[in-house]
Amino acid sequence: MRTEPATYEPGTVLYDTAAAKVGEYRGRSGSRVMLRPLGGGREWEAEPAALRPATDRERLGASLRAANNRTLATPPAPGTGVGDPDRPPMPVTGCDACARLADRREAARAAFDHSAVTDANVLLRQHQREEHEG
Repeated sequence: MRTEPATYEPGTVLYDTAAAKVGEYRGRSGSRVMLRPLGGGREWEAEPAALRPATDRERLGASLRAANNRTLATPPAPGTGVGDPDRPPMPVTGCDACARLADRREAARAAFDHSAVTDANVLLRQHQREEHEG
């Protein structure tokens, strides 16, 4: 007995088990389904039998990756740099104090300690204002 593949509404978030990717349902292309990565990108074709609704965890992970990719792809505005409050401060190359504070921030990120990440960013900005500007 053959079962008909599920039909999805455009925008439905699915997990492609064959490609191990999360995508947004775009439509059909013959017997295959077209999916697009969350946040945009190159569409891919998938077999309907390899699709299932994405779990909350898969959907959240794909959304977070898309947001991170957008952030990384956005160049800083001209004239911004050390004092830009919308971006985490970057350590000055060759400065041991900057490197220590950046390592502290990365350790806090790895521990999911967002308060400590913010503290390290504040200390790094303060150090940069005092030692690297002017």
